[in-house]
Amino acid sequence: MQNDVVIYTDGACKGNPGPGGWGALLRSADGTEKEMFGGELDTTNNRMEMMAVIQALAVLKRPCNVILHLDSQYVLKGITEWLAGWKAKGWKTAAKQPVKNVDLWQQLDPLVSQAGPTLDFALGQKTVKECGPVAAAGPARQPGWPHHRLALGQRPRRRPRQRAGRRLGKPGR
Repeated sequence: MQNDVVIYTDGACKGNPGPGGWGALLRSADGTEKEMFGGELDTTNNRMEMMAVIQALAVLKRPCNVILHLDSQYVLKGITEWLAGWKAKGWKTAAKQPVKNVDLWQQLDPLVSQAGPTLDFALGQKTVKECGPVAAAGPARQPGWPHHRLALGQRPRRRPRQRAGRRLGKPGR
């Protein structure tokens, strides 16, 4: 009998590139939960989204029926649409350019294959609600990080964007 596991993943980055974190929440059918997190000082949001999925799938000890919740189109399309083609072309894109984040895609490829007979994907904001705070707080839980003052469950503050018209001196609405 296969175990059922629901995984929520998210990545966050303050600046892109900049310091970032990833988080994953694994929930088994019996209600057992495992929370994971981590981060890097100089990274991108896409890399943190990928690391969350890699780390979550890597802890599975045997094949499971996995429902993977993520909010990254990049990771979802990479796994479901692009990965096979990249491998067939020697890790080159359709434009014959090297695949970005190839080191992480090469780690993710066997993990997706080994996840089990059922790997369903759910794309949406439920992931952010369940796991976003874990990703945002991941770096805060590691000593020596420059933004260590983030409270658990709190996302890094973003600077408000200015309208292009105001920046160029044109009258705003």
